[in-house]
Amino acid sequence: MAKEGRAGAEQRPIWRGLLRVALVSCPVALYSAHRERGELHFHLINPATGHRIRMVTQDAETDEPVARRDLVKGYEFKKDQYLLLTDEDFASARVESSSVLNVTKFVGAAAIDPLHYDASYYVAPDGDAGEDVFVVLREAIAKTGRVALARVVLAGRERPVAIMPLDEGLVAHTLNEARDLNDPGPLFAGLEGIKPDPEMVKLAVQLIGRQSGRYDPADVEDRYEARLRELIEAKLRGEGIAAPEEEPERGKVIDLMAALRASLKGSDTAKPRAAPARSKKAAVRPAKKPVRRRA
Repeated sequence: MAKEGRAGAEQRPIWRGLLRVALVSCPVALYSAHRERGELHFHLINPATGHRIRMVTQDAETDEPVARRDLVKGYEFKKDQYLLLTDEDFASARVESSSVLNVTKFVGAAAIDPLHYDASYYVAPDGDAGEDVFVVLREAIAKTGRVALARVVLAGRERPVAIMPLDEGLVAHTLNEARDLNDPGPLFAGLEGIKPDPEMVKLAVQLIGRQSGRYDPADVEDRYEARLRELIEAKLRGEGIAAPEEEPERGKVIDLMAALRASLKGSDTAKPRAAPARSKKAAVRPAKKPVRRRA
């Protein structure tokens, strides 16, 4: 990461401190990898007047208005009883990770379930001091193919992070704790008893191979926002836009084998036909279970 690029960058660091591995350390700064890109923002409007509404901050008991600058944070230790905390209180609760990214261990990248990845932050040298150390650590991590695990305090919360090489620098991904994730078990309950038809799996694998390609950043562009912008521009011109295609019927049973074969033929006009009626005996055969659709 060139000095000129860092000096000319308009980004402000959201965290500054030391990156430490055992007794080796260097000053670094974290920068948000995400940036606002002029996303659509909407206001709540009173339709009777066309005016925006105003959110009023007021005392919940007296209904008296209170300026936001005068508010403080409080912890409810009993019903409707709060312990007030000052900035000094929060400062006194600082831990090592408030100012040090202390690497505790290195793990294989595959050991971290993608579900745990959250926000991303660029890790760059903070000034000229320690650049040599930073480059050595980056190169060593890259050669091992491992990910560094550390902790950092961001927005009043200590977050575990996974640090890995990115171009000439490093990137840190905050990690969700297991308690932050919903249990998927109830959602997948019952699926373990369904045995897929090997022939259908074979056709599906062929279909996946047919549609495989290289990842392109354009693949993740927000088409819904683009559609909204198109609609807004049309309404400002006093026009409308064509209605979207009808959504397919949910829960409609299709002939999966026919759909797979039609897909492999690349027919744009072929539509999955309804599955033929089956006898009760045929309906319970394991090979037919994958065609069941859950709402």
